[in-house]
Amino acid sequence: MKISLVTVTYNSGLTLRDTIRSVLSQSYPNIEYIIIDGASQDNTIDIVKEYEPLFNGRMRWKSEKDDGLYDAINKGITMATGEVVGILNSDDFFTSSIVLEEIVNNFNENIDAIYGDVHFVNSNDLTRSIRYYSSKVFRPSLMILGFMPAHPTFYCRKFCYEKYGLYKIDFKIAADFDLLLRFIYVHHITLKYLPLDMVTMRVGGASTNGLKSHVCIMKEHLRSFKENGLKNCALLLSLRYFYKLTEYIRN
Repeated sequence: MKISLVTVTYNSGLTLRDTIRSVLSQSYPNIEYIIIDGASQDNTIDIVKEYEPLFNGRMRWKSEKDDGLYDAINKGITMATGEVVGILNSDDFFTSSIVLEEIVNNFNENIDAIYGDVHFVNSNDLTRSIRYYSSKVFRPSLMILGFMPAHPTFYCRKFCYEKYGLYKIDFKIAADFDLLLRFIYVHHITLKYLPLDMVTMRVGGASTNGLKSHVCIMKEHLRSFKENGLKNCALLLSLRYFYKLTEYIRN
């Protein structure tokens, strides 16, 4: 089974080395690594070119202007030739070298997608864990409350994207929730939870950055439900924040 791994970059020179090195460290060899760059102005492309030979032809990349993060992700998915597609953000990295091997070992012909756990770390001290997000509690029915599996751990067969669509690029933050709602809640793809810490994430991403982002997420979640023909309200969607608080307390 070939895994197509997509990383989107834009002026990612400060963190990209960690991301790429974690891909190179993977014990599973059948990887196609796709980097989609949004015409960076820093040393991002220099880093890509530096590491490209180490992939022995398994890396493909392009650098051009795009219409934002989700447009770039869509480009990567469209380019993918693997049976399964995953996304690794340019400021994240795999927690261990066995992540992709474990994902492949747990796929079978009846599974459309696999997901697992992530943890967040301080950007200035990658050994300092801020929050652990376990997807163990996730059930499709909980999406009505705004819950979803950890998106950076979502590895899905490419035919699902071809059948049910890509990310909506006019969402600012919550296109990942909208896609998962469509795939999981509306179209009932088959899932498997993998109890593994897959990805280490630096705090400060678009979906973890302050009150303004949470307001935007709420609006976009409500829009997603409406566009998918589902009823919901802000009160129900707010309940998940109580669960998030317990994650910080446990950590």
